[in-house]
Amino acid sequence: MIRSRLERALSPLLGFLLFLQAGIVVTGGAVRLTGSGLGCPTWPECTHGSITPVPHQAQGVFHSWVEFGNRLLTFLLIAASVAVLVAVIKLKRKDIKKLAIWQLLGIIAQIPLGGITVLTHLNPIPVAAHFLLSIALIAAGTSLFERRNILSVVGHKKKSVLARIHTILTGTVIVVGTIVTGSGPNAGDISAPRFNIKIDTVAWIHAGFVISLLLLTAILFTQSTSNALLKKRIIIFVIASLAQGSIGFLQYYQGLPELLVAMHLLGVTLVWISAWRIHLAAKIG
Repeated sequence: MIRSRLERALSPLLGFLLFLQAGIVVTGGAVRLTGSGLGCPTWPECTHGSITPVPHQAQGVFHSWVEFGNRLLTFLLIAASVAVLVAVIKLKRKDIKKLAIWQLLGIIAQIPLGGITVLTHLNPIPVAAHFLLSIALIAAGTSLFERRNILSVVGHKKKSVLARIHTILTGTVIVVGTIVTGSGPNAGDISAPRFNIKIDTVAWIHAGFVISLLLLTAILFTQSTSNALLKKRIIIFVIASLAQGSIGFLQYYQGLPELLVAMHLLGVTLVWISAWRIHLAAKIG
């Protein structure tokens, strides 16, 4: 009875964990876009002498609660990952046990990394690292969700070179995107340091990688005739990437308005999930 309940619960638990992993990227973006990155100016306390925000903080109550709320979401992620790990162990799912463990350890690692981000006054390097760790955890969360049913475990056939390059190039696009962000105006706080790079230059480099990725995706599609699942996922990736690229160009020419930047952050999680699902499907073909 207990086992059957756990089996039914595993799928929604994994879906919820992946949702939270993507959600914390978006809420982290909200912290930066509202200028609340130093709403809690210290760590692990929010302000000296208090874990939670206090009235009349210099940073403002709104900014303090925005930053503190994002910190609290990490603990919800930990709770979800612990629930997943317990379910995986109870079900004796050795095939996904390591993924579940790494998911929990990665989320815990976000806590000190977030502290470093605050204590370095939002230096763009730890900010980027904080974001990229979330990207890695989203990939792991996607793998967990894909393998939630024993019969749906991905195969072990060798992936094509193109599929490997596609995953690497998608990751490169995201990494370069963090440099664009670290060079732009949405720093999370008016005093936060920026990369000493012209945003116009790095933005066009980023666009060049995106165009290269789309061309590679087209080639991968033409060479995936024997894998219907892979072709379907490539189509989803192209749709997500074109939407994301449109938002990217629009936000660039509109001077990086906060709403479009937030949409772009949501888009990057969807593009990365769809890219990782291509990576997983390529193991089957």
